[in-house]
Amino acid sequence: MAGPAHAAELLVRVLAEGQPVADAVVSLHGPPRSPPEAPGRAILDQRNSAFEPGVFAIRVGTEVEFPNSDSVQHQVYSFSEARPFELPLYSGTPPDPILFDRPGVVVVGCNIHDWMVGHIVVLDTPYFGKTDADGLVRLEAPAGEYGLRAWHARLSAEQPELGLALDEGHETELVLRLELRPEAPTRRGSERLRMLQDRLRKAGTGR
Repeated sequence: MAGPAHAAELLVRVLAEGQPVADAVVSLHGPPRSPPEAPGRAILDQRNSAFEPGVFAIRVGTEVEFPNSDSVQHQVYSFSEARPFELPLYSGTPPDPILFDRPGVVVVGCNIHDWMVGHIVVLDTPYFGKTDADGLVRLEAPAGEYGLRAWHARLSAEQPELGLALDEGHETELVLRLELRPEAPTRRGSERLRMLQDRLRKAGTGR
């Protein structure tokens, strides 16, 4: 996420076993500064029976809309302590967004399609970003001292906070190495199975 003009810059490369790590959320935490802009709203879509994006980083106070762009209905929910919620079976866009007012990781799923899993990382800082396919993320923040934190869905243990100082007008480069659990086999069902589930659901609900 971009910071203010004339800010210090930080380029982080995230690796695991020497390979780039995509979808790692990297954030900077420091002393309170002048209040940033209000978080506003964000969108977590559902396409092809999957959450898009699968990893979604937002600030505390963000309202998230959960449109369903599929031709089938979904029932989105979370039991996570940071923000439990449930959206009854629906298509299109629910009338009210969900407010995420506490920091933490919110795991979301669909009661109808159990292979659908997404992660919403709610952060109490405006300085964060998500690594790309090359494991890179660029952050901007006012010069000063920060604690750097990293999160990934397959992180094997909590990553200790790393202290660093950023100087205005300079770009700091950092390599961050994570220990990740092996990637689990995909749980995504086949198209035929999805069609059967939807047909049985519609027969049971009359929709």
